[in-house]
Amino acid sequence: MTTPQTWFITGSSRGFGRSLTTAALEAGDTVAATARRPEQLADLVEKFGDKVLPLGLDVTNAQAASETLRAAQERFGRVDVVVNNAGYANISPVETADEEDFRRQFETNFWGVYNVTKAALPILRAQESGLIIQFSSVGGRVGGTPGLGSYQAAKFGIDGLTRVLATETAPFGIRYLVVEPGGFATDWAGASMDVHGVPEEYQATVGAFAERLRGTDQAGDPDRAADILVRVAKRQTVPSHLVIGGYAAHLAIDYSKAQIEEATTWEAVSASADFDADRVQLPADNA
Repeated sequence: MTTPQTWFITGSSRGFGRSLTTAALEAGDTVAATARRPEQLADLVEKFGDKVLPLGLDVTNAQAASETLRAAQERFGRVDVVVNNAGYANISPVETADEEDFRRQFETNFWGVYNVTKAALPILRAQESGLIIQFSSVGGRVGGTPGLGSYQAAKFGIDGLTRVLATETAPFGIRYLVVEPGGFATDWAGASMDVHGVPEEYQATVGAFAERLRGTDQAGDPDRAADILVRVAKRQTVPSHLVIGGYAAHLAIDYSKAQIEEATTWEAVSASADFDADRVQLPADNA
């Protein structure tokens, strides 16, 4: 029988955050559940009582992130799993995107993760244990989705930040898991997303993606994903990255294979940049 854990989850009022909060509570764990509007968590408090601590949090506020994490520690005695789930995306071409909106998305999707993670580190370091789960996206691995410039830039940034953290904090017993979902039946592509004006020049790329996204039923079940993550969090060893969703897994594998093939094709050229290397021919133009 596994020891109950204490979770700290951002964006708990809906989507993945809501499913994960519920799954952890149903597994017998305790949860500090944060949301911009914590009153939206009232039904969970009614059902699970003092096993859930609802907290108001805007992740872009670094001081608030520290205060809510300390509140969770004071209430439950420790924090075992920190989940950076809060985030959203709007669609527009990079060229014509409103700069303020682009920055605002990045503020939540990257700096929000930075704020919560940084605030959690002293607690986990003092415990000499803990797991930080960073919600990225399969787009944070594969990239290239038209219209999601700010969102995917933030997700790539989260991955880079987390890789550095994993090395820096390895002596303290802190573990990391980057979650990379594909399409799931949440309101990420619904009420949480705005599609800004897409110029005619970008209708074939950004416009087509926005239309396809809104017109597609997503195959991923957030409750199933939450159950997987709760079970993974109770393992002694966790993967550094976990793609969730069948289509996302295929995308990730195909992308990794293409990366290996490209790096192999250009390996001799790469090595030829060294001082003692011979000059080599470039690969054929269609390689």
